[in-house]
Amino acid sequence: QVQLQESGPGLVKPSQTLSLTCTVSGGSDTTNYYYYWSWIRQPPGKGLEWMGAISYSGTTYYSPSLKSRTSISRDTSKNQFTVQLSSVTPEDTAVYYCARSYWYGSNWTKYDYWGQGTQVTVSS
Repeated sequence: QVQLQESGPGLVKPSQTLSLTCTVSGGSDTTNYYYYWSWIRQPPGKGLEWMGAISYSGTTYYSPSLKSRTSISRDTSKNQFTVQLSSVTPEDTAVYYCARSYWYGSNWTKYDYWGQGTQVTVSS
């Protein structure tokens, strides 16, 4: 059973950089052919928002609205991938999810495994 687990601070101050890590386990690997590994968030009272992804080959893709502030990377030795979101504001308060899919973007039908999500609050 593939498992994804998000980790990182639950509280970040405005203007700082939010950094979250997703650890993958259960037989799947971030280098497995055909899979994409995404970060998705859901602000309170709003729908899911795709932030970006890293492919099995290490290529990164970003949402145009967040591209200037987002960076996704991976550590293949630890089977982890990480998102950094810079210059955060209270509008970045959300539940952040990592997930595996067969393509990148916001077609949620292509996602087969999700982490449980982690709440991140941006506040001074």
